Amino acid sequence: MADDFDFGGGGDPSSKEAAYDISVDVYAVLGRATVQVKQLLKLGRGAVVELDRRVNEPIDLYVNKLLVGRGEVVVVDDRIGVTITDMVRGG
Repeated sequence: MADDFDFGGGGDPSSKEAAYDISVDVYAVLGRATVQVKQLLKLGRGAVVELDRRVNEPIDLYVNKLLVGRGEVVVVDDRIGVTITDMVRGG
């Protein structure tokens, strides 16, 4: 995928490699909910906040606040992860 981007280096491979060490924030959004503050203050252990997604709908994958893809939640050992099922072009 990195080869799809032009970093303005005129084809010089070392100019692309300079961008490889840049850190970006990657996050996955399971869903969203809008609640009033009074409802939020009533939440406690065991409370359920209903999200706007259904069980089998893909989750959104963002890089630096830009939607880049969608995927499915997976379990890897004792952690959760995302299997990317679709990349979004031109976000």
